[in-house]
Amino acid sequence: MRHLRAVPRNPELLIFSTIQPVMFILLFVFVFGGSIEVPGYSSYEQYLIPGIIAQTVLFGTAFTGVGLADDLSKGMIDRLRSLPMYQPAVIIGRTVSDLARNVAAFVVMMVVAYLVGFRIEGSMAGALGATVLLLGFGYAFSWIQALIGLSVSSVEAANSAGFIWMFPLTFVSSAFVSTDTMPSWLAAIANANPFTKLTNAARALYNGQDPGSDLWQAIAWAVGITVVFAVLASRKFARSTAR
Repeated sequence: MRHLRAVPRNPELLIFSTIQPVMFILLFVFVFGGSIEVPGYSSYEQYLIPGIIAQTVLFGTAFTGVGLADDLSKGMIDRLRSLPMYQPAVIIGRTVSDLARNVAAFVVMMVVAYLVGFRIEGSMAGALGATVLLLGFGYAFSWIQALIGLSVSSVEAANSAGFIWMFPLTFVSSAFVSTDTMPSWLAAIANANPFTKLTNAARALYNGQDPGSDLWQAIAWAVGITVVFAVLASRKFARSTAR
């Protein structure tokens, strides 16, 4: 609640965090859409939008690291650690609040996606499953960002470190083009990328296709990342002090 109450006082943060994904949708659909064809899909929009949404959900987790780094630099973490409370609740609250912001961004993106021609061609149950999977994967990556935010030396470093590794993760994948169009060595990396598993599973569910093993592999990645990095971030939080 501490983080969510701050949103109305800083609406620019929510506005700009939704402008970027909307720009990605418009640029890819209207600039590249006419020259990209993906077999098995009625339009490039049906292929692209799940990838854009997945990318947006992951990019939105960067605020977790930045926020924790900011709290740490201002001494807020030390004050919270001095209270008689369940200590990991500080990080859990941060990740859950950022999940709520991701939900808001997701709603805006779906509206824009519908306006540019994207349609849910599968069942509503499949679409709901894809949505939960995307948001759950984003929540898992919030724990990676939490560890980064607690480990770096400044807010600026958290901002840089939180984004730099996500660009190759999202672009070397099936989010925007089929991995079949890539060089064989790069396609092998892209196909093993957990982000590819997530995108393929969500895309299949939204389009009424069989996600196959991608669905279970994406769930396994999300659960594994959450467990591992929640433990690491909690231990790092217990040792963190004001900088």
